[in-house]
Amino acid sequence: MPDEGQPRDEGRVHGIDAEGIDTDEWNELMRHLEATIPVYDRVNSIVTLGQDSRWRRHVAKSAQPGMKVLEVGCGPGSFAEGLAEVELTCLDPSTAMLAVAKKRVEAARSSRSEPPASYVEATAESLPFEDDSFDRVFCLFSFRDFHDKKKGLKEMLRVLKPGGRLVICDAGKGRFPHGLLGRLWMATVVQLVARRVTKNPDHPWKWLAKTYVHFGTIPFYRKMMRDVGYENVRGRLLLPFLMAGKLTGTKPQ
Repeated sequence: MPDEGQPRDEGRVHGIDAEGIDTDEWNELMRHLEATIPVYDRVNSIVTLGQDSRWRRHVAKSAQPGMKVLEVGCGPGSFAEGLAEVELTCLDPSTAMLAVAKKRVEAARSSRSEPPASYVEATAESLPFEDDSFDRVFCLFSFRDFHDKKKGLKEMLRVLKPGGRLVICDAGKGRFPHGLLGRLWMATVVQLVARRVTKNPDHPWKWLAKTYVHFGTIPFYRKMMRDVGYENVRGRLLLPFLMAGKLTGTKPQ
């Protein structure tokens, strides 16, 4: 049977929907995510027309010097390496991702004469931290990969300090028409770029496109965040190409 960090394994179409991913599908997703490591930043930069770095810088402005910050689903450290002057914890369920992130993030922090970050292997649905631990929780392009999104949101709310804020940046999907355009982009441009860069017709972005197809809209997740208990919930598409969305919510005082 699944452990506490895993979602129900019944009732999903193809094992994945807007609320989560079943165990077998999630394990397969992790394998494909790890396969992206060598060219992760290169492919993402090309398919977002260079906007992924801009989105990360925009989101990073939510952290202020001296804050205790957690990134859930840090991947290879693309976002965490740019978080300066904070007490940083990087969390990911993948040993391989954490190894790459640690090397990359520590090089950046050392260049700024900052102390090392902490690195934790765990899932979003079972965060190994005390209640009220962090001023900010960030989740960049990993929310759509959660086992169980509602449970992950609850856990992130639990570890936030009262008044602390969750910031999610992920696939930009407004209502249905916009999501359809995104699906076309994922099915054409993203697949072509990934195949050219990886030189592999069976490249892992085929699987990652699947998580986009089943990812919910911004209004859907705004409601989920409010239902879980976040206040001041906001959500919008990020300009100029509307390929990413930002969701924010605050833990009640």
